[in-house]
This record gives sequence, structure tokens and C-alpha cells, in this order.
Amino acid sequence: MSGLGYALGMLNVVLVNPEIPHNTGAAGRLCLATGAKLHLIKPLGFSIDDRQVKRAGLDYWKDVDLCLWENWQTFSESVAPDAGIYLLTTKTNQAYWDVEFKDGDYIVFGPETRGLPETMLQQHTDQCLTIPMQEDSTRSLNLATTVGIVLYEAVRQTGLSH
Repeated sequence: MSGLGYALGMLNVVLVNPEIPHNTGAAGRLCLATGAKLHLIKPLGFSIDDRQVKRAGLDYWKDVDLCLWENWQTFSESVAPDAGIYLLTTKTNQAYWDVEFKDGDYIVFGPETRGLPETMLQQHTDQCLTIPMQEDSTRSLNLATTVGIVLYEAVRQTGLSH
């Protein structure tokens, strides 16, 4: 379950420092349903052996294509130079549906309580995406919900699933 090289022929979901096991389990289930690879970047707020992760992924967790990374730098060094890396944040106006996703792209999500670090967003300004929401409605959406929305748009665009 360690990352080796880059993924080709699939989409990649990256959770940076996830904190809530249920969200990670649900994201894993979404990845399995779409043929995407799930990348988890440490530190994690739980053990991946946690019963809640497995419960959210039900009996499918063992089948999830999972890579566990020690840190962002190690992960980012493994990404193919021509792969797209898209960071989800509420701090941009570029909607996720305005991007042309392609095979091998990485869709990156931050920790539930604080999102991706500002320094990371500044380094990838052109690759920051958001899910538009009604003004003054909510600060953010649940992580697993966000993964599902964006991942299925990428699947629709690339035609990579079934």
C-alpha cells in the first residue's frame, strides 16, 4: 500500500491529511466505483485499519486501489510531469466543470476542518477549483460529497469508467 510511480489509465483522488475516517471510507468507495486510485497523504487523523473507515467502505475497503504517502513532497515527486493536478478549495472562482479533465489527472482535497494550506493553493493558483454554492448558504460541503461531485464530472468527461 505504498505509492510507486504514477498512475496511468485512471483518475486519482488525493486526500491530504484527512481527519474523519467515515469520509475517507466513503471516498474509497467512490474510487472503487469509478476505477480511480485513492492517495492518502500523512499525517492521517486516524488509522486506515480503523473500523469506521472499513464500515464506511463496507466490505469493499480491501479492494480499493490505495497509495499511502508520508508527505506531500514525496507524493508530488511521483506525479508524471504531464498529469493535471487540481486542488479543491472555496478560495477560488474557477468552477470544477470549467476544467477539461484527462486520464491520469489528480484531484486533491484537503483536511475536513481547514482545507488545503494557503501555500499549496498559491503554488497552484491556476489549478484551484471550486464547487459553486449559493452565496451565504454554507462555508463548505462534506469531503466525501465533494469527492463524489468532482470525481464523477471527471469520469463523465474522460469516459474512464465502465
